[in-house]
Amino acid sequence: MSNDALPRLPILVTGGSGQLGIELMRARWPAYYQPVAPNRSELDLCDPIAIRDYVERGYQERPFAAVINGGAYTAVDRAENDVVNAWNVNALAPAAFAEICEARDIPLVHLSTDYVFSGKRDSGDTPADNGWAVTDVTMPLSVYGASKLGGELAIQTSKARHAIVRTAWVVSAHGTNFVKTMLRLGTTGEPLRVVKDQFGSPTGASDLAGALVSIVIRLVEDRAAPTGLFHFSNLGKTSWAEFADEIFRQSALRGGPVAKVVPIPTSDYPTAAKRPAYSVLSNAALTDAYSIAPRYWVAALGDILDELIGPPLMDHTA
Repeated sequence: MSNDALPRLPILVTGGSGQLGIELMRARWPAYYQPVAPNRSELDLCDPIAIRDYVERGYQERPFAAVINGGAYTAVDRAENDVVNAWNVNALAPAAFAEICEARDIPLVHLSTDYVFSGKRDSGDTPADNGWAVTDVTMPLSVYGASKLGGELAIQTSKARHAIVRTAWVVSAHGTNFVKTMLRLGTTGEPLRVVKDQFGSPTGASDLAGALVSIVIRLVEDRAAPTGLFHFSNLGKTSWAEFADEIFRQSALRGGPVAKVVPIPTSDYPTAAKRPAYSVLSNAALTDAYSIAPRYWVAALGDILDELIGPPLMDHTA
């Protein structure tokens, strides 16, 4: 019997219209898996009963083989004055998924964030140079971070077989993100003031999606697969200002927008929600458990710019 004749195993993907969701739907899945991404009218993440009923129904009379919960309330600043909705989506929805996944013995992969950390390197839980470890103490500074930590705790205290994957600084060729914002502002010809004292590791949504696909397939096919808390981000540490410089350096190679970057301190760019000053994550736990080795963020950025602008232009002077 060919693979085409085998029934495909549906994988529920929430947040399908977001950066990660789009890349999960575009990812290379084995032929016998089928990612399913309902829209908001089909699955309301603010409604725990709807979550339970949707997972129980399955897809086209087939039970879900796994759930990837990438949907989230990600409006970080708006969350400061929209606490209930942020907690509904970021904490209660994961709790609902954990409950039904435990009851139906469905593995759950949940996406979380660097915002669960304080970002303060002068505290007792200071991370090593290779980033925050999964064992480091959490101390969110914002409603968004606190609500995401609430979702983590809801899953961790359930008996659902799960993998919680924290990430940071996600960018792609889709939606709204730092790369696309810089390119858009770069067309104005004006200098751009960009924060220089917040540090992290830019993460390509495509790379993140590939890691989640590997994790979820392993969880489905191997009941002894590692569970718990993991981190995934592309390698390398940079600041937002340095990130912007690299965007424009690579954009110039492709004939795209270029702008002068003016580094500024966080104090010159006030926001409603506090951001972690240090968001570099250690991938060690994930590499040890799943042999997933992320590449450097500069390479991931190149792929994104290839999609947005095109490949680097040939050097005819050589």
